[in-house]
Amino acid sequence: MFKRGIKALRETSVEARTSIFCMGFGQFLYGQKVKGILFFGIELAFLSYFFLRGFQDMVGFFTLGTQKADTWFGIEGDNSVIMLLMGILSFILLALALYLYYLNVRDALHLEQLRREGKKIPTFREEIAIIMDRDFPFFVLSVPVLGIMVFSVLPIIFMILIAFTNYGGKIVPPELVSWVGLNNFVKIISLSQFAPTFFKILSWNIVWAILSTGLNYFGGLALALLFTNKRVKGNAIWRAFPILAYAIPGFISLLAFKFMFSYGGPINQIIQSWGHQAIGFLDVDAKWSARVIGLLVNAWIGVPSIMLLATGLLSNRDESLYEAAEIDGANKWAQFTKITLPYIITATTPVLIGQFVGNFNNFGIFYFLRGGLYLDNYFLASDTDLLINWLYNLSIDNNYYSIGASISLIIFLLTSIVSLSVYVRSSSYKEGGKIS
Repeated sequence: MFKRGIKALRETSVEARTSIFCMGFGQFLYGQKVKGILFFGIELAFLSYFFLRGFQDMVGFFTLGTQKADTWFGIEGDNSVIMLLMGILSFILLALALYLYYLNVRDALHLEQLRREGKKIPTFREEIAIIMDRDFPFFVLSVPVLGIMVFSVLPIIFMILIAFTNYGGKIVPPELVSWVGLNNFVKIISLSQFAPTFFKILSWNIVWAILSTGLNYFGGLALALLFTNKRVKGNAIWRAFPILAYAIPGFISLLAFKFMFSYGGPINQIIQSWGHQAIGFLDVDAKWSARVIGLLVNAWIGVPSIMLLATGLLSNRDESLYEAAEIDGANKWAQFTKITLPYIITATTPVLIGQFVGNFNNFGIFYFLRGGLYLDNYFLASDTDLLINWLYNLSIDNNYYSIGASISLIIFLLTSIVSLSVYVRSSSYKEGGKIS
């Protein structure tokens, strides 16, 4: 393979060969001077960055600093977190530079092929017009993709890498951070400080995601079936109430429910007016009552969106299938389980997966209902907290940044594996939404 590459290199023209060793020279020699200058300028800019700072940032990515700051002696020292971030950026720029180098070589070889075939080599302006016509979507999407890379991909990579460091607690700048490999994950699943809390919260998180997704999905479907029934009068009026609940911002609804179930709320006032003592629905020892309230509040917020989606799907269903089923003697339940439910599930599988992931990572429900509550048999958490709430408590409130990053990576792996496994096995993926 190496000999084949050397042979191909020898067979190329001198003009194309120069672009392999210096970006833009081949284009310049073929008469595309503007493009050649641009490629050469890109190479010059990257090499300048690499020698002035890029190489140092790459080395700093691996070392995370060697000099600790000391304000007493006036030593500025290294900031490990900034060095990690700049190291990530340097590798991204290196990957971009290598990609542009590949484009430069491919373009030079293309120009050589045009010359061998006796075709005219387009000018820079003509080539821009061709590219804008052929690759217009690429140019339109380039700016959003660049924004995603900077504001989404870079922070995600940074968060993932933080999970493999000892950043957090007492080890924050000006202290030097170091790489610890999988030590944080070992702590989570084995250390007595984290492991019991992790497994208790994980088990509840899975139960919560399944129950809340099922309740929201089938609750929304039930309302859609009810409101599309011809025997129900005033459908538009009844449908407006769930839509109003959906239109109100979620945190306002959560705060309202928290007040309603508090000791001084209207529900306890009614209970006291009947001669009974107030009930601590969200109190310290209110484990399952708080969990059930969370499920109901989440349903209040999430059911209307499923209802709207299912209503639109039900309005477009094929009525001839139901007429044929009635002729064959199928009752309403058989029609629902054999026709309606498969049709709805097939059409809404991606939405159902999104609901599951959203509920698994539902930070707001228990943060607003019982936020800031720590129990003795939990480490910086309560019995209603989800993994995302525990992550927040650890990283934001208590500076366990590396442990929080490790938990976030575990959440990502769990939700992505479950989502992809369910989706690739669904008829929505296999049959493109067709119902047999």
